[in-house]
Amino acid sequence: MTTRRTILKALAGVAFAADMLPPAAEAADTAVDAARHRAHLDPNVIAKDEDFWLMVRQAYVLDSNIVNLNNGGSSPAPRVALEAMKRALDAANVNPSIVLLREQEPRVEQARRELARLFGCESMEMAITRNASESLATLVMGMDLKSGDEVITTDHSYPRVLQTWRQRSRREGIVVKVLSPSSEGQSQGDLANLVMNAVTERTRVIEICHVTNVLGRIWPVKEIVAQARLRKIDVIVDGAHALAHFPFTNAELNCDFYASTLHKWLGAPIGTGMLFVRKERIAGMWALMPQPATLDNDIKKFEETGTRPAAMRLAILEALRFTVGIGIDRKAARLRFLRDRWSARLVGREEARVLTPSDPTLACGIGYVATPKHDCVKVAARLMEKHGISITAVPTWREPGVRISPNVYTSLAEIDQFSEAFDTVLRDLA
Repeated sequence: MTTRRTILKALAGVAFAADMLPPAAEAADTAVDAARHRAHLDPNVIAKDEDFWLMVRQAYVLDSNIVNLNNGGSSPAPRVALEAMKRALDAANVNPSIVLLREQEPRVEQARRELARLFGCESMEMAITRNASESLATLVMGMDLKSGDEVITTDHSYPRVLQTWRQRSRREGIVVKVLSPSSEGQSQGDLANLVMNAVTERTRVIEICHVTNVLGRIWPVKEIVAQARLRKIDVIVDGAHALAHFPFTNAELNCDFYASTLHKWLGAPIGTGMLFVRKERIAGMWALMPQPATLDNDIKKFEETGTRPAAMRLAILEALRFTVGIGIDRKAARLRFLRDRWSARLVGREEARVLTPSDPTLACGIGYVATPKHDCVKVAARLMEKHGISITAVPTWREPGVRISPNVYTSLAEIDQFSEAFDTVLRDLA
């Protein structure tokens, strides 16, 4: 049986405390160099290379008492990004009016350019926000809609986004149609048809997730955007769980509006997000905070929230260099490998049903397990209290269960420890 002691033996030589690890820049460079030397290998081969992922792991400071399988909420930033943020905060604190406003804010433009390069757009189309919720609220509240106009969304959307639509409905009389796709078994074509078949002559907006936050299901964004554009319907895409989770660009999706969080899969510090608005559409969108007409065509109007630190935004650069250096294709292969490792043990289990599809085109690192015979909150609590494993309980989902979301620093030994602990908890709670 795998225990915490055996896990630590398996990771012998791995230092968890910051003062025992190699310097942050050295650790990041070592991992990126190792990725470069493996560039000729298939990502699925590298996914099983524990030596490589051990080097990636050392780029983080981790709590040795916890196995963190809740990276879908917020992920730790690699040390190189965290230290960049701390340096910038310290520098700005000495003289904010000079350092923050005159020196640091102009440097944020480099982060904007590199983030736009990753997403596949022009820098003038990329706003840096505080999180996906802010970006999505900007889009939801910024569109001109009138009473009777219809919005199509689904109950797979993030609850805060649904609440934002419902507020507009209560306040302005727009009609919000919330579809309920099946938790499993639907093809990409089925999902696209479900959405488009709900369209009427009053439909003005469709809002969908690129990756759903509960099931981790990848949606057919390209197909829905293409069909909606033919009918002159706007599509808002919630990409909070997609950016830097697996490789894609907006050239493939062809979206007009896309929002994401950077402190999930990109590994930027907490408090960073992005908002893409196609340049032709910027003028027609209202900002959350009132702006002068001179900013009507400026993407930065969506960033004007008052004085805020530049440190988190500057650290995006280090997160980008590290994540892109490792390779998002390699990262995606590793995450799928880890998901398949634990989920394979649950095939055919009635008390623990994996609802996330195994098809690599339909899901990546996030996995969801329905626990119909157990209280999912108790399952998650027992895993944490007895085994030191952090996952997410989702009692409000139509099929209550738990979400498991490892990251690039997660070891194979930790995945096996989770699998055995999960079995133990289900047995103890039976």
